[in-house]
Amino acid sequence: MTGIWQSLWEFFNAYFWEPMFTRSGYNAINTLVYALLLGLGVIYSYRYIIKPLGIKVDGRLYLAVTPMVVFGATVRALVDGGVLPKHPLLLTPGVFFTAFFLILPAIVADARLGTYPKITTAWGSLLALWALYLLVTSAKNWEPYGLTLLHTAVSFVAVLAFYRWRPFDRLYLYPVLAHYFDIASTVVAIHFYGYREVHWLESMLVNRFGAYFYYPWITIILVVVYYGLKYLVPDEEERRYWYLAVYILGLGPAIRDPAQMILQL
Repeated sequence: MTGIWQSLWEFFNAYFWEPMFTRSGYNAINTLVYALLLGLGVIYSYRYIIKPLGIKVDGRLYLAVTPMVVFGATVRALVDGGVLPKHPLLLTPGVFFTAFFLILPAIVADARLGTYPKITTAWGSLLALWALYLLVTSAKNWEPYGLTLLHTAVSFVAVLAFYRWRPFDRLYLYPVLAHYFDIASTVVAIHFYGYREVHWLESMLVNRFGAYFYYPWITIILVVVYYGLKYLVPDEEERRYWYLAVYILGLGPAIRDPAQMILQL
């Protein structure tokens, strides 16, 4: 029995625990597991939290969760920058669980008290301001943020022009913009400052085609996800909740990456 537990621990340590602390990168196994957990999280949180509470999936929900995303992403960067200690609940993917369990009571209170989204937004904003204060007071070089915002602005113009020419679901525009913000931060980190990609597939693509390959690559993924959800999730509210998950997956790294750079340069 001891041998079995030892083998299980070695497997868990090699593919899940150690990569959190060493930033050795994602691998095929933990990527698959995290994707599965994300899918289950989206499905069950919608069916057993959002829907029973009567919360409509619209722009207000995006507004309500955004400060908590800023908090979680900034905290993650503060850990890498040595401002906060390394802890499983502050590292990826643990910080997602931390943010979720911090925002959940606020959403429930908002729904029960009829104040939605005021409590959720205020609570997330308070935490985000604390994290941003630590970031600003610990920053070493703001140049990466300038380059990131420049790349973001150019891509936003292109996205908004396309949206005006051929509109799609407005709520999916927010995830798209979040991911182009993420692309900008990733391109700047890799192309200008020598950072490396930690996702196993993207790492191979970047090594072969360069950092700017992210633009066509992520664009293709966003299109596939949009039409995939359109046909696989017929319920409009639930589909838009999936859009929210895509939004969070884009905005989190978009906030985290330039924050890491200004702390470490």
